[in-house]
Amino acid sequence: MADTTQRFFVSYAGPDRAWAEWVGWQLKQAGHQIELDRWDWHTGDDFVRRMNLALERADAMVALFSTNYFAAERWTREEWSARVAVRGRLVPVAIEPLADADIPALLAGRLRKDLHGLDEAAATAALLEAVNGPTPPASPVAFPGATSANSEAEPDPQRPRLPSSVGLPVVWNVRRRNPDFSGREADIGRLRTGLLSGHQAVVQALHGMGGIGKTQVALEYAHRFASQYDLVWWVDAEQADQLPVRYTELAERLGIAKTDAGTEANARALREHLRTRHRWLLILDNAEQPDQIEPWLPEGPGHILITSRNPDWHGIAHRSDLGVFARADSLVYFQARIPGITTEQADLLAQDLGDLPLALAQAGGVLRSGMSLDRYRELLTTNTARLLEESDVRDYPAPLAATVNIAVARLTDDGHPDATALLRLGAFLGPEPIPTAWLERVGPRLATIPGDPDDPMWLRNALQPLGRYGLARIDFDTLQIHRLTQAILRAQTSPDLTPAICDDVAAVLVAVSPGDARSPASWPAWASLTAHLTAPHVTSRFNRRPELRPNLLDAAHFLIRSGLPRAAHDLSSALHQAWITDLGSDHPDTLTCAQYLGHASIDLGDYTQGRLIIEDALARRRRVLGEDHPDTLHSAHDASTTLSYVGKYAEAHPMLEDVLARRRRVLGEEHPDTLASANNLAGTLRDLGEYAEARRMGEDVLVRRRRILGEDHPDTLTSAIGLANTLRSLGQNAEAYSITKDTFVRRRRVLGGDHPETLAAAVNLARHLGDSGQHAEARRMIEDVVARHHRILGEDHPSTLASASNFAGFLQHLGEYAEAHRIGEDVLVRRRRVLGEDHPDTLASANNLATLLHALRRYPEAAELFKDARLRFIRVLGAQHPETKLTTENLAVSLTAMGRAHEAQQLTGRKMNKGKRRFGRKRR
Repeated sequence: MADTTQRFFVSYAGPDRAWAEWVGWQLKQAGHQIELDRWDWHTGDDFVRRMNLALERADAMVALFSTNYFAAERWTREEWSARVAVRGRLVPVAIEPLADADIPALLAGRLRKDLHGLDEAAATAALLEAVNGPTPPASPVAFPGATSANSEAEPDPQRPRLPSSVGLPVVWNVRRRNPDFSGREADIGRLRTGLLSGHQAVVQALHGMGGIGKTQVALEYAHRFASQYDLVWWVDAEQADQLPVRYTELAERLGIAKTDAGTEANARALREHLRTRHRWLLILDNAEQPDQIEPWLPEGPGHILITSRNPDWHGIAHRSDLGVFARADSLVYFQARIPGITTEQADLLAQDLGDLPLALAQAGGVLRSGMSLDRYRELLTTNTARLLEESDVRDYPAPLAATVNIAVARLTDDGHPDATALLRLGAFLGPEPIPTAWLERVGPRLATIPGDPDDPMWLRNALQPLGRYGLARIDFDTLQIHRLTQAILRAQTSPDLTPAICDDVAAVLVAVSPGDARSPASWPAWASLTAHLTAPHVTSRFNRRPELRPNLLDAAHFLIRSGLPRAAHDLSSALHQAWITDLGSDHPDTLTCAQYLGHASIDLGDYTQGRLIIEDALARRRRVLGEDHPDTLHSAHDASTTLSYVGKYAEAHPMLEDVLARRRRVLGEEHPDTLASANNLAGTLRDLGEYAEARRMGEDVLVRRRRILGEDHPDTLTSAIGLANTLRSLGQNAEAYSITKDTFVRRRRVLGGDHPETLAAAVNLARHLGDSGQHAEARRMIEDVVARHHRILGEDHPSTLASASNFAGFLQHLGEYAEAHRIGEDVLVRRRRVLGEDHPDTLASANNLATLLHALRRYPEAAELFKDARLRFIRVLGAQHPETKLTTENLAVSLTAMGRAHEAQQLTGRKMNKGKRRFGRKRR
């Protein structure tokens, strides 16, 4: 036994939880401190942070080696590799037979203890020897043929058993395990935690819609933790009046039934028997009538697991809601069952199916039978109900279409016309949660909802049956219908009824008024509405309704402002095409839509297409509305800004000056649109190298925006980051750093970590951190930004290339020349292709790469690249622009290093120091 208490972190894979509980219990009994996620971590905790803290605090990590432990998708890899990396103590114990080839090379050579195949006493001794080290015997050694026995006569029912110490319980009627089961580790973990939460009978109700996989989770739980029970009995509880019959069958199995007593008497006898018995699990599958189930629930130190579509288990059971698969689980499921499917294909298919387990299982069966993936996805759009009638999935009793139809038929037959009508209305909205406040607001005006429209309880009375029959998820203030359920319902709605339902849906969407789409405070409400407006079946049905055009346009504006350019582009493109046909290209709504389409194209990095759209809208607005109309000025502002994006600063400058003058005259000095033009003019002045004037104007705009819009408004923060960039160009780094740090913190809080403007501020802050010597934090931040840009915008987006360019420069500063050269060369190639040979950002990349080549002593290559960039800078920005001068200086340094000091002196007008190696470098 160890002299002092040690602290152990138990690392295991989810399917091996029973082993983890047993190991944790044994080590606690031996006097050690244990950290086990399911015992010590709470819902809502940051998983990665808790894992890091656990590894830091632990004296050693006990790793439960198994096939599951080394599966690629497990977090266990991060746990053991982190422990190995810091040379911390790792105690490997194998819980199933493993060959060295099954174990990663870094761990294969470590001595490990095998716990599998041992009885509990021997396994306990092996575990304690593994953690405490071997000890010589203190008494005579027993004869090797002696058997080990467990001395515990009356085991603690809460104590976990050694998982391999027993097979299936003696009393067991559960059907075979599903070999295709995957995912749901967190759900099973929550169930296990809930069932272990008390000494008396604990009742857990697993609730969810049809096809969500409730029965499959219960089945997996029963098999996975079978060794922890002496009795496991499965009851089909759909017909509550048959419970006494099912209980009598168990009573007969236990030998306590009396043949002449009747089923109810035997069922009551069973309940009394379970009151005093330990280690039993009763599973009531498809229990839909809580009031009829409750009288038959046993009491005592056992576990009861209920599966149900009905959410109304309050006061009877602890409810655990089962949702659709996590996307990662959907991908694993498809890739294990559909040979050759790629991650991208699996992701699209899972999205189409809404990650519903039954739908995934049906799709896997159809695709394995020979249908192509493209054809399946096409039919899923055009013939959803018909496609979902096909199923040969053994582990589900009926295909999804039949499951939905049965539930709707019961809803109708049981006399809930208002719920049926609400369900069909919801089927024509989007698949995202529907706020009940929307329905309350327009309830009296909905023509398809029967009953008294003035009844204040109509909505509650309509919602409750939908939840009870598993047709919708009813939360505190929303209802949600799965996308496939919606598609089945739409397909089965009669053509005569559809127009009236669509009128009601339009009335609901028109009545929603989230507020100013530019204000982050309104974005949650806009996100909720936009999720419905952008659902494909909603957009196609409602984009031509005049009453919805204002909300559709504001939705596109919200998507742009909130940093979702792809969604904004898709919506505005669909609207623009439809409205050109219906309204004409010159209609004000068509032109506003074109304005947003141009915005979205620019934000996606498609400067060429965005510029064409914006300039066309400007020409039309000038002709239709006149030069000084606010909408025309908006298009002119966008057109001038686009010129800056493509590097045409000299052309953008006079245009922005004209727009600013007109906006000041038409809208006033402090109108938000006027300040937007002033801010962009300040940015263009900075791009042209006129730093002093850019600073003066930038400071003025920032002061005004702070006063008018507030400190945290996105436009105010844009002005702040622009001023910081100007101050950096002026060499006032301390002030620039202070503003940049404050702006980054505010943007992250207001806009979120993935918003493009937050990422832009992060790039600038990383540069400041690197300049001040905080290399570790700078590197972490810039690597994170590059990864986010790749994920959100793609590898060729100008913003992605800008962050990658800065990362290359940072690596060069650290002396990591090889990696810096690889990234810098890639950025230059991409910028030439995406932005063009003469774009200032492309030329900045050429200058940065040449600087690196010089550092690598590849002077001729560096000089050629500097020379080409200098000539292009002169043509694009002029000889006196700071970037032109910077490149000229750099070229002179390379020429001097090559022994061509005379040429260098002719370029700069002064003698260069041959030994000079430090370069000016502007990373963009």
